[in-house]
Amino acid sequence: MPPLRLVMMGTGSFAEPTFAALVSSPHPVVGLVTQPDRPPGHERSSTRRVGPGLKALAEQHRIPCLQTENINTPEGVCGVRAFQPDLLVVAAFGQILSKEVLGVAPLGGINVHASLLPKYRGAAPVAWAIYHGETRTGVTIIRMSAAVDAGDILAQEALDILPDETAGELESRLAVIGARLAREVIDRLAVGPLHGTRQDKSLATKAPKLTKAHGLIDWGRDPLQVRNHIRAMQPWPTAYTFLHRRGHGPLRLLICRAGRISARPPEQRDRPPGSIWPGGRSQELWVATGGDGALEIVELQPAGKRRMTAAEFLRGHPLAEGDYLGDEQPLAAPCNSPSP
Repeated sequence: MPPLRLVMMGTGSFAEPTFAALVSSPHPVVGLVTQPDRPPGHERSSTRRVGPGLKALAEQHRIPCLQTENINTPEGVCGVRAFQPDLLVVAAFGQILSKEVLGVAPLGGINVHASLLPKYRGAAPVAWAIYHGETRTGVTIIRMSAAVDAGDILAQEALDILPDETAGELESRLAVIGARLAREVIDRLAVGPLHGTRQDKSLATKAPKLTKAHGLIDWGRDPLQVRNHIRAMQPWPTAYTFLHRRGHGPLRLLICRAGRISARPPEQRDRPPGSIWPGGRSQELWVATGGDGALEIVELQPAGKRRMTAAEFLRGHPLAEGDYLGDEQPLAAPCNSPSP
């Protein structure tokens, strides 16, 4: 099997297992292309932690590294061409590659994508799969084309989504599968032409890039949907809401983990979504959701404070009649307030 000269293009933790798999393969990794270092939690990082991980790994193995805000500039194209690659291997790079970039390598590029394409094309496939209540997802290796995530499928593997799994946890599992599949595809490409399977465009769904605004919770959805939303927004941008208490301004709360789902107790069934009440001798925090459902909040983080359990939060923020969760702007009258 003749070795292929590989250039890895990726950013963040999802790409690291693939890069490590390439480095340990018989195919020489002649360059890494990654985005400039950014602090953790930067809004452009989406669910992917952006930092020095890939660059440090490249330095450890003495692999040249090109960091660029835009790989499609003339300078970027020349930088990739200087590596003289046979194949580009892309995983969570965060930039769309132009025809000029893909044309640098005789074999073009392959992409490690964290969904069962054609479902969830886009920048945040893991988060949107959880958000929409999927119970199964996977990894797809595609031959890259001009259209985003629309190339022919070269390999695919599915796995179950665990009931309480967050996007970050699921992405870590998918990254390991993606690394193995990428290595297998590269070995096959080194032997000869590899024919893929065309995607069915009619089955395509979108997974757009996450923004902080996607974290705002709509308590009017049913409790399972709200819980899926909270899972999907971890570790970034994190689901959030605002606590409205009589005599206090709105308090922004990051909702880190939700627990049980239940029907509302009889005394809460006429209350609107967002109504809150303590349970279990004030050690639990429950929120009314759409229909007659209720969702338990297990962990949360008030603005400027550390992450804490619901019991810890309730000790410092005792609830009163009329307190509720919702958008930042308070309602004209507290949603739990009895009619005059």
